[in-house]
Amino acid sequence: MQRDAELAAQELYEGLRQPDIKLAVFYCSADYDLTALAQALHRRFGDINLMGCTTAGEIAPEGYLAGALTGFSLASTTLDATILPIGLDPFDSINTSRLVTTQLESLGQSVDGPGASAVDTFAFMLIDGLAMQEEMVVSCVHQALRGVELVGGSAADDTRFGATYLYANGKFHQNIALLALVRSDHPFLAFRTQHFIKSDQRMVVTRADPARRVVFEINGRPAAHEFARLLGMKITELTPLIFSTHPVVVRVGGQYFVRSIARVNSDDSLTFFCAIDEGIVLTLAKGVDMVENLQDAFAKVRARLGQPLLVLGCDCILRRIETERAGIKEKIGGIFAANNVIGFATYGEQYNSMHVNQTFTGIAIGQRS
Repeated sequence: MQRDAELAAQELYEGLRQPDIKLAVFYCSADYDLTALAQALHRRFGDINLMGCTTAGEIAPEGYLAGALTGFSLASTTLDATILPIGLDPFDSINTSRLVTTQLESLGQSVDGPGASAVDTFAFMLIDGLAMQEEMVVSCVHQALRGVELVGGSAADDTRFGATYLYANGKFHQNIALLALVRSDHPFLAFRTQHFIKSDQRMVVTRADPARRVVFEINGRPAAHEFARLLGMKITELTPLIFSTHPVVVRVGGQYFVRSIARVNSDDSLTFFCAIDEGIVLTLAKGVDMVENLQDAFAKVRARLGQPLLVLGCDCILRRIETERAGIKEKIGGIFAANNVIGFATYGEQYNSMHVNQTFTGIAIGQRS
C-alpha cells in the first residue's frame, strides 16, 4: 500500500475508475498527509461525487487492513447519488431537515408521505467521531428521510482519539457529517449485527449529563462503584478490556442496542461512547461467538439478496480490538472478504435513528434482477 499521497491517490483512482461513476467513497488512515492526499484526490476525481473519512482500520477486498487507503465506487446509467455536507458547529436541525428534503427531491423522490422514497433509495452517513453529536444528527436526519434506510459510521483516527476528519469538496474537514443519498434499481438491504445478548442484570441511570455522555450515578450510587459491584469486581479492575467484554444494552422499540463504556473518571463517574439519559434502564450484556454471529448475519443477507455485489460496512473499533485479542481477526476478515465488504473501523455506528457501539452496520447491494 502506497504511503506517498500522490501515489496512493493514483492507486485509488485507478482502482475505482469506471464509466458512469455517480458516487465514490474512500477510507484512509489518519497517518497520511491529509492536506497532500486531499489535493491529490481532488486532482484525479475532479467533479465526481467523492466523500471519505479517516479510520481506526480499513476493510478492503483482502479483509482487515491497517494504515491503508481503500474505497469503492457506484456506477450505472440507472443510478443517481448526491452528497450533503452537514455542519456540526453548531448543528442546525431545522436547516438540516430542509436540506435533506431538498436532496430527496433532487433525486426525483416524493416527500409527501412516510415511505414514499424508501423502496429504491438508501442513505449512507459518515460523521466526525469526536464531535459527540451523532445522536442528534442521526435522529434528525432519519426523521427527514421519511422511511429511507440509513446506515453510517463515525470517523476515527487510529485509536488516538485526538482528531477525526471527513473529506468533501477537495478538502478534509472536522465537525461535519456527510450524507450520501443513493437511488438505484439494484436491490439493497440495510442490516446490523452485534454479538451481545441481554442478561438478567438491570440497572437504572439516576444522574447523568447526556451532552457529555457522562453517567454519575447508577441505582443511586456512584456509577463506577455500582457497575463494578454488578460485575462482582473492584473499581480498580474496571479496565478498557472489561468494558469491551461487558457492555450494556438498552431496549428501544422491542430491540436491544449496545451502549459501550469508554472509561472511569476521577470522580467515579463513567464516560460512555453514546449519550445516556437519566431514567434509562440499562441491562448488562453477555457475549456470544462473534464468528458465528457474523456468519449468520451474512447468511441472512444472502438469503434475501443472493451474493452481494458490495456491502458498505461500518465495524466498531471495539469489535476489531476484540478480534485481535481473541485471535480471530483473520476469520472475521475472511468473512468480510467473502461477502465483498468495503468499509472501516469506526468510533460508533449508525442504524436508522440510532447511534450504537460494538455493532457492525451495513448496506448490502445485490444483483439487479
